[in-house]
Amino acid sequence: APNTRAFPEFDELLRRSLRRETELFVESNMREDRSLIELLTADYSFINGRLARHYGIPHVYGEQFRRVTFSEDTDRGGLLGQGSILTLTSYPTRTSPVVRGKWLLENILGSPPPPPPPDVPGLPDRGEGGQPASVRERLERHRENPVCATCHSQMDPLGFALEHFDGIGAFRSVTEAGAPVDASGSFPTGGEFEGLGGLRTFILGHREAFAETFIEKLLAYALGR
Repeated sequence: APNTRAFPEFDELLRRSLRRETELFVESNMREDRSLIELLTADYSFINGRLARHYGIPHVYGEQFRRVTFSEDTDRGGLLGQGSILTLTSYPTRTSPVVRGKWLLENILGSPPPPPPPDVPGLPDRGEGGQPASVRERLERHRENPVCATCHSQMDPLGFALEHFDGIGAFRSVTEAGAPVDASGSFPTGGEFEGLGGLRTFILGHREAFAETFIEKLLAYALGR
């Protein structure tokens, strides 16, 4: 759960609202027999006044959830722009590109990475010059290790693309350390993207994998597994 000292605005109402948004969004997709791909590409969601404040969306008030279409300059839309997913894939005090990237590989692309080796050293807190190291700099150290690079070269770029969202899914322009957000990602085998829009486009290039993965997860949920 988010640390309320790191995120004092996170309360029980916000937690319930984040969860309810995703429930209503997926339920609507199923009930209206919409394309599974719209779970990624939808330009709308279901929000109340509390979520509207959290997302910075004007003219939505009260406790009642309603369907709201996002403006073109709003960096939301689809499951990956929802605070429930972004909170679930963060640490209590900060974002985690690794956790987010791993979640995307497992639950969106159907390519879960293997467990990490048991003797992986911790990431250094300081850069080469002694200054505090950014998350991106710290993860670059992992990718320099051949044992770690295979998985991190796949997970980290996906997670970096969501760095414009903090540990409770609010949009941000600077990181916890006060540095400008760098939401770009690239794979050693080719393919570059930036931000939620770029990540969404990348995933749409693997839409069959997403559809298969979603159906497998839905079936497992229905069977209680």
